[in-house]
Amino acid sequence: MKQRQRGMTFIGLLFVGSVVAFLGIVLVQAVPTYIEYMTIVKAVKKAANGATTVQDVRASFDKTTSIDQISSITGKDLEVTKENDKVVVSFAYQREIHLGGPAYLVMKYQGSSR
Repeated sequence: MKQRQRGMTFIGLLFVGSVVAFLGIVLVQAVPTYIEYMTIVKAVKKAANGATTVQDVRASFDKTTSIDQISSITGKDLEVTKENDKVVVSFAYQREIHLGGPAYLVMKYQGSSR
């Protein structure tokens, strides 16, 4: 009695390999943007806790960006408000990852010190 072979064809293997490689390339480019976002959130919370005026918040954030090498936003991009005598700093920005040709992956980040 013959046994039927099971498995993947070579063309199927090439297809799955190319999809995995593409996703790996996108992931390698997307992870640093998320790490930078987490660094920005930490810097915004630090700036909001240590300052009382808008200029102090922006100056503190700019010092942190020079140390942590944050390049996506600056102190000018921060929105500083007061809620119940507490300084609240919020931000929003987007990053684009070029996928190929006219295709881009747009990642929108936003956060605040709340």
